Amino acid sequence: MPMPMPMPMNDHTISLAITGASGAQYGLRLLECLLQARQRVYLMVSQAAQVVLATETTLQVPGRPEAMQTFFSELFAAEVGQLEVFGREQWLAPVASGSNAPRAMVVAPCSTGTLSAIATGASNNLIERAADVMIKERRQLILLPREMPLSAIHLEHMLKLAQLGVTIMPASPGFYHRPQSVEQMVDFVVARILDHLGLEHALLERWGEGGE
Repeated sequence: MPMPMPMPMNDHTISLAITGASGAQYGLRLLECLLQARQRVYLMVSQAAQVVLATETTLQVPGRPEAMQTFFSELFAAEVGQLEVFGREQWLAPVASGSNAPRAMVVAPCSTGTLSAIATGASNNLIERAADVMIKERRQLILLPREMPLSAIHLEHMLKLAQLGVTIMPASPGFYHRPQSVEQMVDFVVARILDHLGLEHALLERWGEGGE
């Protein structure tokens, strides 16, 4: 009887892109949760996102992909080989080809510039190309825009992507769980992303649970 084939590693791999919209905390918390869930993570951080990280957090994140990989691996206690960081023009990265694409990709936060590029198939950098691969391969792509107000241009791009099967998940925390901190508000949004990725978590009680 033939032996069963091992599960491809990329079935447990998720791409995470952090771009230059406000809300770097969403991407950081999601990265932490994905690593805790023992997912392999391909991480891409745009240049604008590095500026936002320096503005919105106290972290001194290095700019080079190799140094960034070491930094986040140590910060979130990643296992050896669990996290890989790719630069904006690292075209030989697995995410650049449908033959080796991960099972899902999340852009959190997603700037409206990145949203536009993905909607038009621009593929000017690795983040845009990775998202384009997910669409053409019909794999899960989640975008977390954080912008207000939204112009007709933004809404048209969101509609176009939603019609292609992309999940548009604005960074809109709920309040029914009575958050007492910014961290709890961030966790609300990250929990919804994890739900869509099919990953277990205990970030917050679900609606109808834990009632008084």
